[in-house]
Amino acid sequence: MSPFPKKLDIYLMRKFIVSFVIALILIIGIVIIFDISEKIDYFLQKQAPIKGIIFDYYMNFIPYFVNMFSPLFVFITVIFFTSRLTANSEFVAMLSCGISYHRLMVPYLVSATLIAALSLSLGMWVIPGANETRIEFEKKYGRPTRQVQERNIHYKLEGGQYVYVETFSKWNNTAYKFTLEDFRDSRLVSKLSADSAQWDSTDRCWKLKNYTLRNFTEGGITDRVKNGRAIDTTLTLTIEDFYLNKNTVEMLSWTDLNALINTQRERGDAMVVYAEIEKHSRLALPFSAFILTIMGVSLSTKKRRGGIGWNIAVGIALSFSYILFMKFSQMFVFTDTLPPYIALWLPNVVFAIIAAVLYKIAPK
Repeated sequence: MSPFPKKLDIYLMRKFIVSFVIALILIIGIVIIFDISEKIDYFLQKQAPIKGIIFDYYMNFIPYFVNMFSPLFVFITVIFFTSRLTANSEFVAMLSCGISYHRLMVPYLVSATLIAALSLSLGMWVIPGANETRIEFEKKYGRPTRQVQERNIHYKLEGGQYVYVETFSKWNNTAYKFTLEDFRDSRLVSKLSADSAQWDSTDRCWKLKNYTLRNFTEGGITDRVKNGRAIDTTLTLTIEDFYLNKNTVEMLSWTDLNALINTQRERGDAMVVYAEIEKHSRLALPFSAFILTIMGVSLSTKKRRGGIGWNIAVGIALSFSYILFMKFSQMFVFTDTLPPYIALWLPNVVFAIIAAVLYKIAPK
């Protein structure tokens, strides 16, 4: 027998891909129905156009949802069609023909590679642009969001400048208790303080009110103090920097995301964790296709009394536990327990070990 049974490879790959697509269609349809029932009141209240709901929201919601829950789709797909092959004794027939268990994994891994490539492509290039349109639609027609105040904000700007804001109000785009310190060669050169700094969108500058400007000599003694009621100042810090959040990083391309991370690291911006989590999530998630495929095959090639239903139940439980683990691992970053590149890859490491153990003990 040829060591490369191409017809069998095509058969298994077709089963994998077709089952994956069917699972996508069914689950996405169910999710869209639940999402419509939850948001229909807001759409009607704000008179959202039907065209916008379909093309601006749901057509851009689908790739986001597919990528986020791709581990669930992959695992259910592998569990479902492999369990059917096992129940029909097709796997036994394949092994009886002299095909090794390892060789049977090849078409599975090729299919997983295609799905991983799809997930990576969506995360890198398609989803950021889709998220931008979807999030803008949600802001306009979706659930209203409450304007909040940010507190104790620190930024490091270019040229040794440091900004401190006690509170920032998103209601009127105003920073209160504003302080700008300018350092040269590790020496404080000037300090500008103001009761408030409001963003002027026309001139794209900050308008400071009730300010005090202090310039210092090399000896650290105050050289000159100037007070005033209002002054305009231009900084590399803009109003957009105060609105950076989880939704913002989801809309950035791979290049822009890395540029934002570098800028926020230089500034000492605590919001950099959102960008770092997004970056490593985009890289780590596609690899789940390989891990969960191996786990699914290992669990499904042995007949059980519960039949396919038992295998599907186990598959759903394990895939949801993986997704929850991915979300929970983000807490390690927020609590500064683990760096993002470890925390976001930890679920892959743990489940890869589980997959290796299951594959080792799987029936040959």
